[in-house]
Parts: sequence; C-alpha cells; structure tokens
Amino acid sequence: MKLALPILLCGAILSAQGQIRVMLLDGEQGGPYHAWQETTPYLKKMLEETGKFRVDVVTAPPAGGDFSKFMPQFKKYKVVVGNYDAPDERWSADLKAAFEKYISEGGGFVSVHAADNAFPQWKAYNLMIGIGGWRGRDEKSGPYWYFKDGKFQSDNSPGRAGSHGARLPFEIVHRVTDHPITKGLPEKWMHVADELYANLRGPGDRMNVLATAFSAPSNRGTNRDEPILMALTYGKGRIFHTTLGHDIAALNSVGFIVTYQRGTEWAATGKVKQKIPPDFPGADAPKTRPEYNPPAGWTSPGGGPRRGPGGPPRKQP
Repeated sequence: MKLALPILLCGAILSAQGQIRVMLLDGEQGGPYHAWQETTPYLKKMLEETGKFRVDVVTAPPAGGDFSKFMPQFKKYKVVVGNYDAPDERWSADLKAAFEKYISEGGGFVSVHAADNAFPQWKAYNLMIGIGGWRGRDEKSGPYWYFKDGKFQSDNSPGRAGSHGARLPFEIVHRVTDHPITKGLPEKWMHVADELYANLRGPGDRMNVLATAFSAPSNRGTNRDEPILMALTYGKGRIFHTTLGHDIAALNSVGFIVTYQRGTEWAATGKVKQKIPPDFPGADAPKTRPEYNPPAGWTSPGGGPRRGPGGPPRKQP
C-alpha cells in the first residue's frame, strides 16, 4: 500500500490527492467567552467537506505553558487559519519573525472572529489583519474604520477598540462584488445571531473591505456600517479576515460557511473555484445546515459583560 505523502507542485504544498494543506491554529482565547475547543472541529469540517483542503490542527500551549519549543512549521502549509487569540508576550521574537517571513513570502492567513483581538502591539500582525479590537487597543493602534456616505472613512478620535451588542441576526452587505471571494454571491444576505464587532481600530493598510453590517444603536451599536469581511495583502501573502463566528451556533450560518471556505481558498491560491451552493441565503432570512446544529443542551459560553485585563468593565470580545 502506498502512503499519501505531500508533494511540491508549483510552489504550493499539496497532499498527494492535490488538496491544499491547511494549518488550523487554535488555543488560548483570552477568557471563557471563546470556546475554541468547540469551534475548531466545526472550522476543520467546513474546509474538509469541500474536498479541496487537508487540515491539521496545531494547538498552542496554554497561558503559563512552555512556549520555548512551540515553533509551528508554517512552510508545510499553503494557508494558516487563526482560531487563536493571545497577548503579545506569548510568542517569542523568533516565532513572530517566522510567521512574518511565511506570510511575506506568499503564505496565506485567515483570521476568524477573535483572532483579530490578538497581539495588539505586534506591528506586522496588525498590518496583516488591518483592524482589531480589545486587549488595550486605542488611538495609538490606528483609526476606527467604517463605511459612511458611500465610502470608507477613518476616525482618529481617542477611544478603546472593540465593542458589540447582544447576539442577534443581522444583514451582511457586500461592498465589493467582483472579488473572487464575493463574486456571484447575493449583494445582501442574512447572518444568524452573532456578535457584530464594531469600533475596530488599526492601520487599515492594503485593506479591501468586502462586506459590512450596520451596527444598530438599538443594540448598543455605533450607528455605522462596520467592516465584516476583508481581504488584505502583506508582502506576497494574502489574508482573509472575517469578524463572524463567535460560537458554534454562529458558525452554523450558510453565509459564514461559504465565505469562510471561499476566503480560505483565495488566501491559499489567489483564486476561488468553488461553486456557490443553492442554499446560500438572501436578504430575507438566515439559513443553516443540520449537520452543524449545536448538540442538545448546548449553551453559548460567556453570556455577560467581562472585565478586561488592567481596564474598566467592558463588553466581552
């Protein structure tokens, strides 16, 4: 019996079946409100069900763990999916440099939900994700970014980064309809109940905001259309940033599943060959899939306001 060994083809690491190799990086999420142990299996399944990806899960040490030997082999993979949030001091300078080199030389990165909370002082990481929230980010991190009066605007006023209201369904609006990730998708579609991240700050360099959602004042919102899906570049690398996906109930949105699958393919290859499924939602109501229903008796983690490290009470990320 022949073993399925990785092969090198046109500079991209593929499995013997021609699948794109993906590292799904998870671990500490900065508090009890992001259950990465629950969401990682869902994120892995979503990619593997397409037949296009082979996913390996790499789990970082916990807070207080031994990071001295933690050096993921990024170059074995065409794209890294970040289901990971940690403070700056968790990663050594060598590990950060290895990740920067991997992306700048053409590796792909996908930032899912709370991954944009991570590493507030790491300049290269914030250039990769464009904008982020929490962990002490403020006006020194960059301006607020939002859509208003037909264009994207920035706001340099002082203030902390990161907020959201209660988890409710909301409408996604594609602002760029000819990007490989969004091409052919409805201009507007409904997402299931989730955290609508708002007041995100960052450099915003080389950031193409593909989609926004309105942060309603009636739900502790900003009265602005907030960035939700973004495509960025860093050196030769491509980054897909989605703020969606707080918990497994939020992941069970056909809109999330499809944009995540397409965004990962684009980050890895620069193209999207996946067909749009017939169950993609429109603007009338969200759509889910029974295979991603939360188990009976499941409850979402972290239901209330939290106190951030060294700061006043705040909304959870």
